[in-house]
Amino acid sequence: MELLFLATLLAFLAWMVKTGEQGRRIALLGSHLGKYQIEKHMETLTQGYLRALGEQDPQRREQIFDLLQGTERAVCSQFERFAADFAKVGDADARVSRLPVYLPFAARLFPAATFDMRDALAIHARAIRRAVEAGSNASPSAKAYTLSAELFLMQHTCHWFCRSKTVASARMMARHKTSYALLLDSVLPGTRKAYQALTGN
Repeated sequence: MELLFLATLLAFLAWMVKTGEQGRRIALLGSHLGKYQIEKHMETLTQGYLRALGEQDPQRREQIFDLLQGTERAVCSQFERFAADFAKVGDADARVSRLPVYLPFAARLFPAATFDMRDALAIHARAIRRAVEAGSNASPSAKAYTLSAELFLMQHTCHWFCRSKTVASARMMARHKTSYALLLDSVLPGTRKAYQALTGN
């Protein structure tokens, strides 16, 4: 009976710590993201790309892709500003555990098993810029595919920062029917190399 009570108490305390720590991370990221319209632009691009790719008329498809160029530039510019803004966050608050599941205080207890969120966002900012600028050398559909992958990987990183890698991957699969492995295969080679070197994957 005492063991059951102790186990229940420990589980409750772990849940409290998890809720508090993840809540602080969500609030921290949200306080920076809230200044921009990155999520809104991502939604516009995702819906626009799907609409364009489903369009049978080539001329109409090209018109839709052309209309989305302004949003592509906007999400690129805003994300660069967001990454620069988040770069001012303190080191302790920017560490992300590489462990697949959440463990209380893992980033502080196992610093060698962490990566820096500031560096990750810098990688994503450069990657999004390259994907947008590479559009002149690729077909609109290829550009849409690559930029979508870069944005989704960035979104995965944000969920990883707030929760855990496992939760981030599950959310990516649920929202976009895309696995983490497929995301890494779909981004630009430079992104993949830098991201894997940072996160240890």
